Amino acid sequence: MLIGEYSHTIDDKGRTSMPSKFRKEMGAKVIIAPGVDNCLFVFTVKGWKEFAERLSRSDSSSSVLQADNRNFNRLIIGRAVEVEVDAAGRMLVPEHLRLHAGLSSKVTIIGIVNRVEMWDTGSWESYRNEFSKKTDVIADKLVSAGII
Repeated sequence: MLIGEYSHTIDDKGRTSMPSKFRKEMGAKVIIAPGVDNCLFVFTVKGWKEFAERLSRSDSSSSVLQADNRNFNRLIIGRAVEVEVDAAGRMLVPEHLRLHAGLSSKVTIIGIVNRVEMWDTGSWESYRNEFSKKTDVIADKLVSAGII
């Protein structure tokens, strides 16, 4: 299970380290994709395949004939990249993805059970501070929806 929050840096070549706690579970190759809320999603190859198949299925609720579905798939699936994690745990984050997430030299890497999110540290701190004030309201909504 991928959980926890870790601080890392990105070097001048665009490389950052996968937290050592995640390396074994993630494997030697990962998929980095544009995420939502100005972050990047990082998946195992198997996790990406499952995620991409759910996004691109063609049942009535997510038909490729619907513009929103096509556009979302283009932006998420079409811009994803498979990268190798080297023996030191470093991975190259392509420039187009660094720009998407506004990554500077300091990044925060967060485990979200079945994926990892990579954030610019300043953006993560702002996001976390904003939503930390709303946890009781969000929890009530999740309870009302039967999720928890």
